[in-house]
This record gives sequence, C-alpha cells and structure tokens, in this order.
Amino acid sequence: MADVAESPTAEPGPLDAVVIGAGFAGLYMLHRLREQGFSVHGFEQGNGVGGTWYWNRYPGARCDSEIMYYSFSFLPDLEQEWPLEERYPGQPEILRYLEHVADRLDLRKDFTFGARVVAVEYDDQARLWTLRTEHGDTATARFVITAVGCLSTANVPEFKGADSFTGLSLHTGQWPKEPVDFTGQRVGVIGTGASGIQAIPVIAGQAAQLTVFQRTAQFTIPAENGPLDRQFVDLWKANYREWRRRGRESTGGIPYPRSTLSALEVPDDERRAIYEAAWGAGGFTFTFGTFADVVQNEEANKTAAEFVWSKIDQIVTDPGVADMLKPRTFPFGTKRVPLDTNYYDTYNRPNVTLVDLRRTPLEEITAHGIKTSAGEVELDVIVYATGFDALTGPLEGLGIRGRDGQALAQAWKDGPRTYLGLAVPGFPNLLTITGPGSPSVLSNMPVSIEQHVEWISDCLTHLREQGADVIEATEAATGYWTDHVQQVAAGTLYPKAASWYMGANIPGKPRLFLPYVGGVGRYRHICDQVAADGYEGFALSAASLAGSAASGQDTRGDIRATG
Repeated sequence: MADVAESPTAEPGPLDAVVIGAGFAGLYMLHRLREQGFSVHGFEQGNGVGGTWYWNRYPGARCDSEIMYYSFSFLPDLEQEWPLEERYPGQPEILRYLEHVADRLDLRKDFTFGARVVAVEYDDQARLWTLRTEHGDTATARFVITAVGCLSTANVPEFKGADSFTGLSLHTGQWPKEPVDFTGQRVGVIGTGASGIQAIPVIAGQAAQLTVFQRTAQFTIPAENGPLDRQFVDLWKANYREWRRRGRESTGGIPYPRSTLSALEVPDDERRAIYEAAWGAGGFTFTFGTFADVVQNEEANKTAAEFVWSKIDQIVTDPGVADMLKPRTFPFGTKRVPLDTNYYDTYNRPNVTLVDLRRTPLEEITAHGIKTSAGEVELDVIVYATGFDALTGPLEGLGIRGRDGQALAQAWKDGPRTYLGLAVPGFPNLLTITGPGSPSVLSNMPVSIEQHVEWISDCLTHLREQGADVIEATEAATGYWTDHVQQVAAGTLYPKAASWYMGANIPGKPRLFLPYVGGVGRYRHICDQVAADGYEGFALSAASLAGSAASGQDTRGDIRATG
C-alpha cells in the first residue's frame, strides 16, 4: 500500500515551502525547515522514501561512495549506531537507511507519496507558487525547493520497433519492486554505463545467455568491495567528526589524499607501480590518488588510459573482445568512471557475448529480439541500461513556469543558466538542490546535498528576519556564474568527452558542461561568502503580506538587488 500523507490542499493559507522529492535531499530539507519553524510539505513520485534508491533496484545496484561517507552528518548519534559492514553499500542497505531516517525524524507525515508533480506555476501578483500533481492534488507556497536528484529521469531511447518486442522490457532506472528472475532466460543488455557495468556481471550469473550491446566502451575501475574490519570501523567512528570536516573541505566530498605528482615527472616503472597500487586498492583512489594532472594534461591522461587498456588485456582472454572493451574515443576520467565487481572477467564466461554497436549498428527491436546489421539476436528479456537525462531533465520535467508563464525548459533552451546551481533568474523563490552549475554529480552527493539544504534554510531564515518574501538571482550574477562554470571546465579534459556531463547522451540537448568542477570545498566557500555579503547576486524584496496579494496592489519594497 502506498505511503501517502494527507494532501495539504485544504490547509488555510499558503505554505512557506513545498519540497519536491523524498531522497537524501528532500528528507533533510523538510526536516531542516520544519525545525526552523516553517510550514512545509513534501511531494514524492514514488510510494515511499528513497529517491534514487527507491527506483534503482536493478541487480548489482550499489553506491560508488564508501559507506563511511554516504550518510548524513547532521545525525551524529545515528552515525555511531548505524552498522558499517560492507565497503560499498548496496541499494537495499541505502534504502533501509533512508527509511530509518524518515521514521526516526517522523518525516513521512509531511509528505504526499505517489504524487508525480506535473505543474509548478508562479503568480507574480500574489508572489506565490502553485503546485499540481497528476492526481489533482495542489499546494500553494511562498517557496518551491526541488530535491529531485540529478539522475532520476530515465533516458529511454526511441529504438525502431521497441513496442513490438513480445518479451520483458526493463530499464535500470525504473526497475520493478519485486526481484526479476533471469534463470534460463536469453537476456540482452543495451548500454555499458555505470548501471550496466554493475548489472551485467550479476545477470550473467543467472541467465542462460547474456548479450551485451555496447555503443561506447567505458573505463571502469575495480571497487574491491568487501566486509569492513571491525577495528577499522571502531577507529573511524571515533574520528567521524574530523572525517566529516575534511570531506566538506575536499574536492569531491571524500577526503582522499590528493597527489601533487605529475604522471610525466616519474620514471615509467614507478608510474606503473603507483597505478598498480591504486588499482589493487580499488575505488576512486585510482582517479584521485595517483597523479594530479590526469584530467588536465592529455599526455598524462594517456598514461592512465594505457594502464587500464593493459589490465583489460590481462583479464579478458579473447583478444578481439578485449579490443572492443578498450575506450578510445575520450580521455580517461572525463566520463563518469564506474566502480565494478568482476566486470571485465564477465566477458570470459561462455554464456556472455559482446556486440560492438559501432561495428554492427542496432537497426531495430523486433518482436523476438534485437536486430543489428550483422543479424538478429533472439531474446526473452531486454534491459535498457541507457542512463538518464542528467541534471536538467528532472527539473524540466516538473512543468515549472516562472514569471510571465515562461517555462523552465524554454529558459534553458540553449543550456541551463543558474546562479550557483541554486537559483534561476525569472523564477523567484525557486531553489534547486544540487542543480546544474553546482558540484553535484562530481561529488559525494550527501556532502553537496547537506551544504545546499543548510544554505537554503539559512537563507529562508534570513528572509524571514528581514521581512522579505522574494529572492531571485540577478541576470548579471547568473551570467557570470554560468560563464565561470564553463571556464573552469575548459581548464580540464572533461569537455573532450561526449558524456552525459555535457548532455551528449540526449538528442538535441545543448552541449555544455553541466556540473561545477571547481570542487566542493571551494564551492562551499563561494556560497558562504555570497550569504555573508548579504546574498550578493540576488535581488531580495518585501511586500505587505497581509494585504497586497488580496488587493492586487504592488506594495513591495526593494531590500537588496546586487549584481
């Protein structure tokens, strides 16, 4: 049965805020505002809490941030109580954690679940937002805060004939709640991004035959997942506060030691030894802890790519398959680097076949399988591991319309323009947690989420204290920040990859770098300084809340409007 709270439709007067989403961001945002005395209600499309981890139930779904970091820091008692058993938590473990937090803080009562938001519209006269769900629930609020995640709108390519397939079709981002049994099945997986790389080894262990349809080979690093040593856990918990502080000041939200070495300034044998040690340690040590210039310098980057190619040759026994698995069209690390468990080894299994769609393109989905230029592969199940319309897709899908009815999708037709990834000019009182233009997907998400939630809640408290009821990013500040995000990215190799970081996986989507690559520590200091300077780059204004909306008279008074 759906977990559904009573709709706020009948409440007298507008809410202070509505929160859209009930994952890490939505849970903390609602809790924080409620604790600060704001009237707030949340809406969640799923029938329970969890956000990304409610939907992503595919086989092998696992976080690529270690369990020590992938949790809330604002609950110090819980971080001592919660068991740290496995290095990388799987989907069921993360969902249990979020469900526990929701119950511990009694948050479910203030959410409406099973409520897909289809319209969020601003009334400039009343200075209020009205939200509507597909089932007709409505809420009116002064502020709208989006907590919809960066990877929550599934990308389902429009393959010719997809509707004709008579077998079972699944998408990794919309997985059914009940487990899927692949025993004895002929399974095809389309896509080898992060979700495909996690799912493929698990499905291969169950299916009679697995065919992987790969468009672009990916660099992937072993996770080296496993149980955590009890003594290590005790030591970690004894120093949790310090580790949290270091994470907030780090580049990626995880306090890995960062190398200051260039990959080009050490002898070949020493460089290989450093790569070997990082490969054996597993996780993002390989990306962050080897050499400082891997994502800045093409020659340095080539040394990392060649090392991974050599590991593929060592692991995969068929040289032809190994060659197909080697990424050659983009620099190492410029697409998301998945962490895997036995991914390359999976292609040594006799029941696994790799199809390179660059050599034999996919022509259509048929009633009985997938047809490429080389022929038809008959299948019982097709798994679409085709990723997401990242960062912008979840926001544009809410039906947001700002001042003068302008749609957010129209405002972003040439690419997203935000100030700090938090606000959009022309959309007053709309605040976007981990929106485009913030570190978001280039960081350990709970760290970036907590920073945004705390900044937003402190901002709303400041507005209340100042008697202000509207905050809006200025055009000047937005233009500066949007350019700055692209300039920082241009100092790296990231833009050289046709990645979802660039919006390149969605036909017609503008090509520009979506997250902020400057690091979470640097970004936090920028946001803190903006607030300390009286919310520089925002226009704040006030109105007589008691009568202006009802009378239709504009009695606002500008408090601050800086560029």
